[in-house]
Amino acid sequence: MSYSLPRRSRTAPDGGGQPKGATAQQAGATQPSAPAGYNTPQQTALAAVTSGTSKASLKPGNALVGGFLAGAYIAFGGLLAIVVSAGLDPKQWGGLITLVTGLVFSLGLILVIVGGAELLTGNMALVPIAVLSGRVSVGQLLRNWFWLTIGNLAGSVFVAYFLADRTGVISSHGGITATQSFARLGALSMSKAVTETHFEQFLRAMGCNWLVCLAVWLALAARDVAGKILAIIFPITAFVALGFDHVVANMFFLPAAMFLHTGGVTASNMLLNLIFAYLGNAVGAAVFVGAAYWYLYLRDQPAD
Repeated sequence: MSYSLPRRSRTAPDGGGQPKGATAQQAGATQPSAPAGYNTPQQTALAAVTSGTSKASLKPGNALVGGFLAGAYIAFGGLLAIVVSAGLDPKQWGGLITLVTGLVFSLGLILVIVGGAELLTGNMALVPIAVLSGRVSVGQLLRNWFWLTIGNLAGSVFVAYFLADRTGVISSHGGITATQSFARLGALSMSKAVTETHFEQFLRAMGCNWLVCLAVWLALAARDVAGKILAIIFPITAFVALGFDHVVANMFFLPAAMFLHTGGVTASNMLLNLIFAYLGNAVGAAVFVGAAYWYLYLRDQPAD
């Protein structure tokens, strides 16, 4: 299911639905026209409620399949980011390595939003705004998050094992690209699962999903595919370049590191990372995007 607002039919220059004798000035006084190229913030907020309501109503089977695809898509972005950035020398490239990593990692959310899949971290903003608008119950929210957690994890681990490990794309031996990717994955995974404190993991995850859900929000505001892709790239590049933690991305990176025996990742520190990343992602999305935009644009509207 894509994050989009159905396009409206174009209104006539004289105001469209206004009485035949109404002037353009009178029509504009009662119903300001929206910018031609994108949805206004209030239109975007309404679209978010509609999307969140639809997502919360998904049957378990649909949520699991859509979640599996989204987990795999984010893992594809993560795998590509590892391989592309692995050969860049930090002494020469410096911080540009994380910038390149973020640019190519954007592929994951582009596939989710344009292709249509169910990503837990996006629903951490869309379903809460539907709850606050009285369209969805807390029970529906929890059920949706539960099934998507399972689906996203399954898709991420599938790609980590079969397409990163078993294919030899990342390997401790073999071609130079595979071995450089092995070292890059080890360094990234050690940073996330071993070096960071749990409080740092929580805060980095909070900042991460604030940016990820802003990407979702901006994609809702866009009215064409090109606009949605452009809206996604900059916030996603930002969170990756800043070293923030995305729970679904970590569902790929950390299992892949365990399968390949790199980075010193164990089952226990992987699990703890996923827990704190999950909590931080939920706060960043639900509070700083879902609740914030509900407060700005929807709180004075009567609940359905």
